Amino acid sequence: MKFSSPIKIGISACLAGDKVRFDSGHKRSNFCMDEFAEHVEYVRFCPEVTIGMPIPRPTIRQIRVGDIIKVSRPDGKEDVAPKLKEFGEKVATSQTRSLSGFVFCAKSPSCGMERVKVYNEAGTGNTSEGIGIFAEQIIKHNPLLPCEENGRLNDMHLRENFVMRVFVYKNWQELTQSENIGLHELTNFHAKHKYLLMSHNYQAYKDLGRLLGDGKQLDRETLKHKYISGLMSALSKPANRKNQANTLTHLQGYFKNELSSIEKQEMCGAIDQYRKGIVPLYVPLTLLKHHLTVHPKAYLQSQVYFDPYPNELRLRFGI
Repeated sequence: MKFSSPIKIGISACLAGDKVRFDSGHKRSNFCMDEFAEHVEYVRFCPEVTIGMPIPRPTIRQIRVGDIIKVSRPDGKEDVAPKLKEFGEKVATSQTRSLSGFVFCAKSPSCGMERVKVYNEAGTGNTSEGIGIFAEQIIKHNPLLPCEENGRLNDMHLRENFVMRVFVYKNWQELTQSENIGLHELTNFHAKHKYLLMSHNYQAYKDLGRLLGDGKQLDRETLKHKYISGLMSALSKPANRKNQANTLTHLQGYFKNELSSIEKQEMCGAIDQYRKGIVPLYVPLTLLKHHLTVHPKAYLQSQVYFDPYPNELRLRFGI
């Protein structure tokens, strides 16, 4: 899988191993730095240090004061929420265009994507309803950008889904670099992502196909925006076993005239075992790819579904 430029991922600097936390420590992500780093380049951000907070520094938390969320020391002093928001807006509007994804530090008052603790003024209670001030701006201004937290990346299904979306989004960025992208190029892109999209949301596949079918009625920028918004939304959640199995069965149908009865039974058995949760996706998919090698079919060989990201990441071993 080759791109004209490196895949760049934004990351909370502490996850990259930088000792920028309040206690001079870090929260290095082994997956990000030991596995994913082989395939991407990271752009590191520590909003708290960037706005001038020292290392080490007093802890900060989100505190609700009426309708306002402050980010300050537990005693409410030195509210840095305005500075964090300003920095977030600056990064979101000027530095994220070249990014294909972002990994945030979970539960951080500046970088947490969700479930950040928000305290009351008295500090006697809290709710996990907040979002980090910096992360909020990145997500708000870049709704298509694949984003995830380090903690959630420990879940293999969420990890696989995030990496897949990063590579799909990078494919889209490469496609749309040219100003001469027309309906033909968009239709080809959709065709190559057909089975990946079907494995997540069959209705979205049909809807996006109709969108492109009526594409001549829309100006090109509107069509591109509607298409990529629909695609990234459809891919935002991991595919379930039922949809994956249905997709595999559909792909198996391309070989109905080539496979022997025993080979068909073996393929059906592998898909059924996957559907029941006995084996991971890698098992039926490897068998299907074997048949594709023996019986080449140009249309299937162009499908992103078979290799949406480098096999070295071994992500389909765990889902």
